[in-house]
Amino acid sequence: MSSQSFIGEEVETEIVFEAEVEVSSEEPPMEEWSSYILELPEENVKKLLAEKGLYHAGSGEICGKYIGMSDSAIFRHLYYNYPAVVDPGITRALFRPEDPIIYPDDGQELYLAVCKEMNQSPVKIFSKGLMEEVIDLKYYCVNSAGVRPMSMALTFNRNVRVLNLADNFLSIDACYHLGQMLAKNTHLEELNISGCRIGPVGAKRLFAGLATNKTLKILNLNRNQLTDAGMENLATVVFKGINVQKIYLSYNNIGGKGAGVLAEAIETYNRFTHVDLSWNNLYTPLGTFNLLSRFSENKVLQELNLSWNTLSGARLGTAVKNALSAPNLRHLNLSNNRLNGEAITNIIGGLNKAKKLVTLDLSYNPMTPGDALQILLKVKAPNIKVQKILMENVFVTGEFLLYLSAIKETKSKKNLVVTYGGVIGAFKGKGPDPRELILDRAEFLAKKPKKRPVDVALVAMQLLKDKNEIMQSKDFTSAMQASGAPLDNDLLDEMANIFAGPRSAKAKTIDVRLLVDYMKRKWPDRKLPPTPPPEPEPIPEPVPEPKAEKGKGKGKKK
Repeated sequence: MSSQSFIGEEVETEIVFEAEVEVSSEEPPMEEWSSYILELPEENVKKLLAEKGLYHAGSGEICGKYIGMSDSAIFRHLYYNYPAVVDPGITRALFRPEDPIIYPDDGQELYLAVCKEMNQSPVKIFSKGLMEEVIDLKYYCVNSAGVRPMSMALTFNRNVRVLNLADNFLSIDACYHLGQMLAKNTHLEELNISGCRIGPVGAKRLFAGLATNKTLKILNLNRNQLTDAGMENLATVVFKGINVQKIYLSYNNIGGKGAGVLAEAIETYNRFTHVDLSWNNLYTPLGTFNLLSRFSENKVLQELNLSWNTLSGARLGTAVKNALSAPNLRHLNLSNNRLNGEAITNIIGGLNKAKKLVTLDLSYNPMTPGDALQILLKVKAPNIKVQKILMENVFVTGEFLLYLSAIKETKSKKNLVVTYGGVIGAFKGKGPDPRELILDRAEFLAKKPKKRPVDVALVAMQLLKDKNEIMQSKDFTSAMQASGAPLDNDLLDEMANIFAGPRSAKAKTIDVRLLVDYMKRKWPDRKLPPTPPPEPEPIPEPVPEPKAEKGKGKGKKK
């Protein structure tokens, strides 16, 4: 069988071609790829021109049009040498926020950019002032809407130390932006917004940034209509603790309630060195007394201004006496109040505790020459260190001048400065004597009734004879009207003013001795009728001795 003939036999095969096959799992290099090798036809015009130097293809790379497709199983992108165009920023613009613009810390560029955004005209002097230490916009009619870019420009500014916005009308929104600026600013030392009429609500927005501010030292809030409600807002941030040292609060219609609220706040923070409370309504004893008592505990207080507050009475005098106990107090202004009498006595009682007091201003108070002399005698003591006593418009006597000369001759008081208004008795007044006018009017009214005329001179003499030397004005009026003299209360009150007696905090008095002395010189012929001598006591009749009875005693005699 032919099929069995091949079993066990070798079959010879003729080899026509033997190919070498390399078994490898690695891909050939890119230079050997068939798709990478491309032979251009010789008739390529650009290549022929490029060989002659007449054409330049730019980058030298071959256009993807001439790249052939690979026949191998390896994936080959048609435009391998030309990757896809990178995203020019469309995704970022659609899905990511814009990067914030970082402005320099001086704030000039930020100020101009915010003004442009808000359609506000930039203030040139402010823009230049951002590179200096002081920006003065007093009386500049600053627009309230323009305060926002100003505040933003000052937030991180390191140059400006003083910002003066005095006498510009600031709205609540402007106060809000100033408060936001104060919360972050670390270089501003003085802020002056006096006369800006911010009111209690604006003050609340402004004070919101004071609690976190650590550099502001001077705050001027004069003439801002804060009232007691604004003082409550100030007391809130004072209670938290602020670094303000000098605060000015004049012309704000602050009453006793506002003073009491501030007194409670400074129980925790009491570091003010200069406090101006002038031109307010601190005549209420309760709140003002508490505030001044708290100031006595302040160890850094140097200046206190309480002028133009209608302070009067012994209790407020005691409150001022307590304030003098502040160990570093140097200037105390009590001018243009109603201090006199017992109030002055109480105030000078605290001068021995004021070891560093330089100036005590008591000008334009209704003080008598006796009050002025009392102050001078107190200052004479060597333990009183005050150097200036100002008593403008307070009249003194010649005795005051003698004591003043004697005090200045001493070595310890040679630099003492004392001012006063004038000297009583050093000139003669022109015009009619008011005593003549008052007594002539009283005489005319008293003798006008035909049925029962009254002699006021005799009535006054009788009061003095009854040992009524000093009388209260009320008692003197009652005595005159009881005598039947038809004198009105105004006339009798003016008589008490002319012939005034010792001053008292409770009532006005009249010196009857001065009144009678002048009446005797005016009407020397008027005298009280002589007092009749006392009637002699009757002589007692002698008591007859009892007679002896008849028949008795006989027989005893011999």
